[in-house]
Amino acid sequence: MTTRCTRVDAAILIPGRGDPVPDGCVVMEGETIAYAGPQAEAPDDPGTDRYRVPAVMPGMWDCHSHFFGTEAADLTQLATTPLPMLSVRAARDARTLLMAGFTSTREMGGLGVHLSRLVDEGTLVGPSIYGAGAALGPTAGHSDIHWMPESWRDDLAASGVGWVAVCDGVEECIKAVRRQIRVGAKVIKINATGGTMSHFDHPDHRQFNDKELRAIVEEAGMADLAVGAHCHGLAGVAAATRAGVTTIEHCSTLDQETAELMLEMGTMAVPTRHAVEYLVSLKGQIPDWAWQAQAKVERTHAAAMRLAIASGIPIATGADIMVSGGPWGTNGLELAALVKAGMPPLQAIEAATANGPATLGPRAPRAGVLAEGYDADIIAVAANPLDDITILGDSAQITMVWKGGRLVKSPGASEDDYAEAFWEWTDSGEMEAWEAVVGDGLSHPDL
Repeated sequence: MTTRCTRVDAAILIPGRGDPVPDGCVVMEGETIAYAGPQAEAPDDPGTDRYRVPAVMPGMWDCHSHFFGTEAADLTQLATTPLPMLSVRAARDARTLLMAGFTSTREMGGLGVHLSRLVDEGTLVGPSIYGAGAALGPTAGHSDIHWMPESWRDDLAASGVGWVAVCDGVEECIKAVRRQIRVGAKVIKINATGGTMSHFDHPDHRQFNDKELRAIVEEAGMADLAVGAHCHGLAGVAAATRAGVTTIEHCSTLDQETAELMLEMGTMAVPTRHAVEYLVSLKGQIPDWAWQAQAKVERTHAAAMRLAIASGIPIATGADIMVSGGPWGTNGLELAALVKAGMPPLQAIEAATANGPATLGPRAPRAGVLAEGYDADIIAVAANPLDDITILGDSAQITMVWKGGRLVKSPGASEDDYAEAFWEWTDSGEMEAWEAVVGDGLSHPDL
């Protein structure tokens, strides 16, 4: 099989980490990047497919997603909706995420562990999915569904919906980690504090003791798995950080002492500001108890986010979208939220690209940067996002997407064309099969 080469010339190349390159160029050979830098220094092979775009950058990472397939911000729908329906909706959302320029996602509880296998085998057009399986938490915590009898809850956990994983005490916590590994988890998710969408727990309250936290981190570490800890309250942020988690999800409360602890431990933050603002906007559409809890979180979240940025804590983007359908494709608005909180646009793009793989700890792929030898996950943008960061939250402004060197979005071809083409190419392994389906959709050298 002949390795296909592709060259993308751009008015501005944003490498993910480092300074932008005016009149830049990326050359892909198969699944990897062979060159990224000034056009004048790029190799010139006459047989290379060529494109010209306004801006090129690495594919983005959503480091906190949920492929639940539910139609509302209501975790009880996981128990009342047939699993096949949840799965089909989640598969649609995965495809939408890819078309919005997100070539990878760390899915922190949901159906992602199963969808990732479908993407890998070529059945589903979607981003690379690093799923957590179910989120670990104690009885009556954020991982529990409080209105259900415990026997029903345990049956739901066994069904594979990917949220409920209740564990109490060190031994149960260890077993819960192993169960996620058993279903293919690439990261471990814990709920270290209460949440806003679970009924009787409180966002400020810790939900694991120190021994349980250390046991989870140690067990995950034996399999080279990072641990991401959902944390709203300060006590939970500090405890999870001391235990050695890789990332603090939401990080809704922060003080200087805890920020310094995170820096000392090398702990990253995934603030998920997009979801915080979205859920507060749903007053009257979600139960009042949930809205009241979310409003309380929102009051401290903005200040915590500003402190994290000012302190230099490493940050990765995560939109925390849990509702199927409409919100997907707006994941890039998380970058605008970072800029609003004081982060320069170039640093926000780094948070969405180069910083993403590090949230997976030892299992981080060589991705998120336009540099030789890195994965050829690349997007073209209709204008320079450094001038207007909000365009990265508009899927229509992401004009082209390459995943592993394969063009999966381009002007002139519909998403249905690409779904069929991706299947054909994966099945045959030949570029000709792709071109036969998509046809002129690949021929846009003057963009």
